[in-house]
Amino acid sequence: MRFLFFIFLLISFAKSSELPYELGKSLYMKNGCYSCHGRDLEGMHNYPYLANRAKGYMSYKLKRFRSKISENQQQDLMIPFALNLSDEDIENLTTFMYEFVKKENENRYDDSFLREGNGGS
Repeated sequence: MRFLFFIFLLISFAKSSELPYELGKSLYMKNGCYSCHGRDLEGMHNYPYLANRAKGYMSYKLKRFRSKISENQQQDLMIPFALNLSDEDIENLTTFMYEFVKKENENRYDDSFLREGNGGS
C-alpha cells in the first residue's frame, strides 16, 4: 500500500512541477493562438506580435478579454479564446510570451530519409 501511495505522490509531483513557461507554451499551441499570432509569436497580418511583451500588460489584456471587454472589433475575436482561461492559465501564458526565445537552430525540415542514387540526373 505504501508503494502505491509513493507512486501516486511521484506522479502528482511530476505533473505539478512543469514550469510555467512550458505550461504556457502548451496552452498557446493547444488553444490555437499560433494561427493568428504565429508559431514564434511574431504576429501575422493585422494580429500583433506577442513575443517578449510585458507580463503585466498581457495579463491585463487577457483578463479584460475574459471579462468580454475589448477596444475594437478586431479585439472582439479574442473574447471566445479568453473566456475559459483561469488566472493560472493567464499567468502561464504571459510567462511564455514574456520569456519567449526563438530556437534558431531547430530543424525545419525532416532530413532523416535515406538518399540513394544520384537524384535522377
